[in-house]
Amino acid sequence: MSKFDAKKVMPRYSVFAIVMTLIAVAVVVKMLYTMTAKRDYWMQVAARVKKDSVSVKPNRGNILSCDGQLMASSLPEFKMFMDFKALHESKTDTLWEQKVDSICTCLNQIFPEKSAASFKADLEEGRKKESRHWAIWPYRVDYNTFTEVKALPVFRLVSYKGGFHYEENNARQRPFGSVASRTIGAMYGAKDTARFGLELSYDSILRGTNGLVHRRKVRNKYLDIMDTPPIDGADIVTTIDVGMQDLAERAVIDELKLINGNVGVAIVMEVQTGDVKAIVNMEKCGDGEYRERKNHAVSDLLEPGSVFKTASILVALDDGKCDTTKRVETGGGIWPMYGRNMKDHNWHRGGYGMLTLPQTLHFSSNIGVSRIVDEYYHAHPEKFVEGIYRTGLADDLHIPLAGSSPAVIRKPRMDKTGRHWANWSNTALPWMSIGYETQVPPISTLTFYNAIANDGRMMQPRFVKQVVKDGEVIMDFPPVVLREHIAKPSTIKTMQTILEQVVSIGLGKKAGSPSFKVAGKTGTAQIWTASGKTASYLLSFAGFFPADKPRYSCIVCIQKSGLPASGGGMSGVVFHHISEGIMAQSLKLDVTDARDSTSILIPDVKDGNLIAADYVLSRLGINAHHSWMQTDQEGNYVWGRAGKQGRRQVVLNQQKQYGAHQMPDVTGMGARDAVYLIEKRGVKTHIVGRGRVVNQSIAPGHAIKKGDACMLTLSI
Repeated sequence: MSKFDAKKVMPRYSVFAIVMTLIAVAVVVKMLYTMTAKRDYWMQVAARVKKDSVSVKPNRGNILSCDGQLMASSLPEFKMFMDFKALHESKTDTLWEQKVDSICTCLNQIFPEKSAASFKADLEEGRKKESRHWAIWPYRVDYNTFTEVKALPVFRLVSYKGGFHYEENNARQRPFGSVASRTIGAMYGAKDTARFGLELSYDSILRGTNGLVHRRKVRNKYLDIMDTPPIDGADIVTTIDVGMQDLAERAVIDELKLINGNVGVAIVMEVQTGDVKAIVNMEKCGDGEYRERKNHAVSDLLEPGSVFKTASILVALDDGKCDTTKRVETGGGIWPMYGRNMKDHNWHRGGYGMLTLPQTLHFSSNIGVSRIVDEYYHAHPEKFVEGIYRTGLADDLHIPLAGSSPAVIRKPRMDKTGRHWANWSNTALPWMSIGYETQVPPISTLTFYNAIANDGRMMQPRFVKQVVKDGEVIMDFPPVVLREHIAKPSTIKTMQTILEQVVSIGLGKKAGSPSFKVAGKTGTAQIWTASGKTASYLLSFAGFFPADKPRYSCIVCIQKSGLPASGGGMSGVVFHHISEGIMAQSLKLDVTDARDSTSILIPDVKDGNLIAADYVLSRLGINAHHSWMQTDQEGNYVWGRAGKQGRRQVVLNQQKQYGAHQMPDVTGMGARDAVYLIEKRGVKTHIVGRGRVVNQSIAPGHAIKKGDACMLTLSI
C-alpha cells in the first residue's frame, strides 16, 4: 500500500472545506436577507398563490311546520360580475365585440326592466375602464336566472378567458311569506346573524359548524383543499300549523280593519300537548296596513281585564270559601268600595241586581266578582294571591322567543311593625280580582285556560317538537307538564260548566257556534296613559272548543282606541271564525255523500302516474280500465294518459316514455308528476299557473344538455 501523503491531501481538503464553509455562509446570509429585507415581497407572493384557513360556511337548517312544510329555508342567490381586464389579457376582445349586441338583447329578455341599449352602454363603460369587478345586474338573482345568464356567449367561457364571475350567497327565504313571521324570525340581510324568533332561539342548531379549507394556486386556478369539512345545520320541526296560522291571521286582520283596531293578537294551542298551532301579532303601521312588528303575544304586559275573573272565582271555589249557590247583590250597577265606585258595564241601564256566583261570570259583573273575593280575602289578601299563583298564571313559561316575559302579580307585604300592609290598599284586592293591578301576557292567560280545558293539567307552551338531520330525528322536545293540577278536579269541572254557560247564555254568545259547544270568557279592560286619561281598550276572549271534549284553546286580544269596545262582540267574533275554521278542517267527508240516484260521479283524471290514479279511483269505488302488467311497473310508476269511456268508466292507457337523456312529454300532467319526470333527468323547472300542464318550453324528445331549464305553463 502507498503511504498517505499528508502534504498533498491536506491542502486539497482545506480548499474543499473553505469552499463549503463559504457556500454555507452564503446560504445563511441569503436566508437572513430573504427573511428580513425581502420578507414583505415574498409574503405578497405567497398571498397570491395560497390562502390558509379559509372559513367555509355550512348550509343553515330549515324551519318546518308541524306537517313538514318549509317555513324558512336557505336558497342560493348570485351577484354577477365581469372582469374586463381578464377579457383583454386573454385576447377575447374580438369575440366580445361580435357578441355584445346579442348578449345585451338576451339580458333584456331576462331582465325586461332594463333595455338592451342600456345594458350595452353600461357594459361598454365597464370595458372602457377595464374594471375587474363590473356588475352585470345590480341585484342578486336566483339559481335559475343565474344559469340563464351564464349560458350566454362569452359568459359561458371559463372566468380567466371570458371574465364572467360571481358571488354566491345563501339567502333566507320564507315560502309562506309573512305567515308567523315574528315567531319564525329573520336574519340580518346577507349576514348569517339571526335577529329574532325561532331563528335566534335555535340559532346554534340551525347554524351548523364552519369548515376550513386552504387554497393553492395551480396553473392560474385556485384549488380548495378541505382541512375540516363544514357541518350543515339541522332542521327544526315547529308546532305551527300553516292552515291554522293563515286562518287566524285573516280572521284577526278582517276584524281589525272593521273596527279600526291598533293591535290584534291570537294564539291557538292544542289542549293535550300545549302545542302552539298558530300565533298572530298584527299591528297597524303608518301606511294603514297591518303587519307583524313585535311579538305582542308573549311580551305585552297589560292588565288583562275580565278574563282574569275566571282565576279569581276558581281560587274562591278551590279554597272552599263558597260554592255555586252563593248569591251576591250588585245593586244598580254602581257599588261603593273603600272610597271608590265599582261599576258594571251596564250601570247606566240599572245593573244586574242579585246574581248567583256563576252569573257573575256569565254577565262579567265587576261588582259581583270583586265583592265575593273581598268578602272572603279582605283580612288576608295574601291567601288570595297565593291562590292565583297556584293556578300557574304567574309561572315563568320559558317561552323560546326573545322579549317574552312572565306575568307580574304582586304579593302583599307587611311593614316593619307586622300589623299593616306596606304595599297594599283596601282597593287593591277588589280591583285585582277583576283583572287590574296585574300584568299578564296573552300567552300566560291562554296557558291558564288551556289547563282548565285539560282537566287541570297545565302544559308548557311548545313551539318546537323535534330537531331533524338528514331525515333522522336527533332531538325530541316532548310535551312538558308544568303543574299536574291547578285546582281540585271538582273545581275544574265546575269552572268548565260555568265557562260553557258564558257562551251559551252569557255575554260570550258571539264566540259560539251552532255546530259544536264553545266555552270561554270575555274581557274588556281600559288601558290608561300616564296622565290618567283613557288611551285605549284591551278586548279579549279566551276559551276552548269543543267544550264537551276540548281539542284546542284560543285567546284573541284586540287593542283599539275609543268606543264602542266589547270583548265578546269583537274578540269573540274573531274566536268564532277561528274555531269554526279549525273544526271545518277536521271534517271527514265520504264521496258517496255527493252522489244521488240520478248521477254518476266520474272525476277528471290528470295524465301522469297511472298507478297513483288507479289507487285513488279504486278507493273511491270507481271503475278504471288499464292494460299494463305487473312486470311493466317501474317501482310504483306507470306513465301514460287518462281518459273516459262513456259515463261509467275511466280508461288509463300506458304510453312509452322517452329515454333518460331526452325531454319527456308532460303535457296534461299535474305539476307534481311533471316536475318529477323532468328534474329526474337533471333539468331545472319553472312553473307558471296552476292546474295541468298545457305547454312546455322544451319540446318532447329534445336531447337534454347540462344546465337546461324548462318552463311549464299550467292551466285549469
